[in-house]
Amino acid sequence: MSALKNDGKPIIISFWATWCKPCKVELNTIAEDYDDWVDETGVHLVAISIDDARSSTRVEPYVNAQGWDYSVLLDPNGDFKRAMNVNNVPHTFLVDGNGNVVWDHNNYSPGDEKELYKEVLKISK
Repeated sequence: MSALKNDGKPIIISFWATWCKPCKVELNTIAEDYDDWVDETGVHLVAISIDDARSSTRVEPYVNAQGWDYSVLLDPNGDFKRAMNVNNVPHTFLVDGNGNVVWDHNNYSPGDEKELYKEVLKISK
């Protein structure tokens, strides 16, 4: 996680997979307002795909088709996922400007992105 930097501003880390429908719904929903979030808070979202060798070739075409402005990284061996104690996806973390996890959320229900944005606002002042 120390490699993820955002000049002291918040970072959202979202673990997802191409085979996970709630993951894709969450990331697509966030994408609708992401530019505004960045303008208002400086937040940066890093989407970590946990797709393995069998499905990782689907990640880049999917991301390109969606037009996400996120950084998208692959975790094909699951090392980062294990380090963050992620057992199922979607799993979203909010990291403050000092690299501390200040909020995390498992699964996705419509409206969860609003809660995430409230948390981003709290730490971006």
